[in-house]
Amino acid sequence: MERTRGPWRLADLKDKEPTGLTAFSCFHCGGGSTMGYKLAGFNVLGGVEIDPKMMKMYRANHSPVHSYLMGVQDFNKINLDEIPEPLKQLDILDGSPPCSVFSTAGAREKKWGTAHSFREGQVKQRLDDLFMHFIEVGKRLQPKVIVAENVQGLLKGNAKGYVKEIFAAYREAGYRPQLFLLNSAKMGVPQARPRTFFVASREDLDFGKIRLDFDERLVTLREALKGTDPKGAKPLSPKAKGHWVNTVPGDNFSKSAKGSWFTWNRLGWGRPAPTVVSGSPPTHPDEPRWLSPSETIRVQSFPDDYNFLDNDPNYVCGMSVPPFMTQRVALAIREQWLKT
Repeated sequence: MERTRGPWRLADLKDKEPTGLTAFSCFHCGGGSTMGYKLAGFNVLGGVEIDPKMMKMYRANHSPVHSYLMGVQDFNKINLDEIPEPLKQLDILDGSPPCSVFSTAGAREKKWGTAHSFREGQVKQRLDDLFMHFIEVGKRLQPKVIVAENVQGLLKGNAKGYVKEIFAAYREAGYRPQLFLLNSAKMGVPQARPRTFFVASREDLDFGKIRLDFDERLVTLREALKGTDPKGAKPLSPKAKGHWVNTVPGDNFSKSAKGSWFTWNRLGWGRPAPTVVSGSPPTHPDEPRWLSPSETIRVQSFPDDYNFLDNDPNYVCGMSVPPFMTQRVALAIREQWLKT
């Protein structure tokens, strides 16, 4: 089955032959994972998203049939009899529970177990228990497969104990979970974005264990930015420009600058970009500026014609799963588990 590489457009999805497979996405933000499933031939029926701005953008691009502007906690309060039947016959339930409390940046453990005002959803909420609420969605809807994406920080330090709780919750819900650490750079994305993927199959299905082995040719920044538009790129501040000058292309600002510059990178032409974050976008290899929206979109493997409305493309991309990354996972599930 075809693995999408290089520039593409949302309009290309119209040429995909229907497979009859369905998916539903929680915490879908800008729709990165949704586009990945669509590229793999799935019909994405809609999703659950708490952020009104992200939902408005998602609806403008994807026209979902079943769309819920609310938190997953509230979605779980809806009487099961009121849930549309197609959502109770899903092939895949997808979700990317907000993960900033598990990021290795900052004093993350101090944030566990308490509510904080995070940008996700523009509301104050606990983020460390959203994974459990997501698994509860799966327990209620009983899809064949549940896929959850999160930061690699879940595999480090005290967060490993939380992973054990996640596995126990999956099993209690009637699923066999597997955990993978994947890197988007080996999945056709011009970005080195390591992420954990929990892939769980329903216990009554004889699926066995799935293999997720990806080792595709790396896509360099030079290849990715071919034909992009530098319009809209913001110049660096004098202080940031000084650090940019002292940073070798392909390195992080923190190698030569003191302070909180570890999310700042001067890109190198001959390699994929590092992880795109929702705050500071990567900086250009040859010019003291951030990447333009057109360039950031390519690095994230978003389609060139995506309508961001009035949202910052860098924020949306930083908060989303690269579509090509999800496509590879979805195709593996399709080929190994759902082909019949």
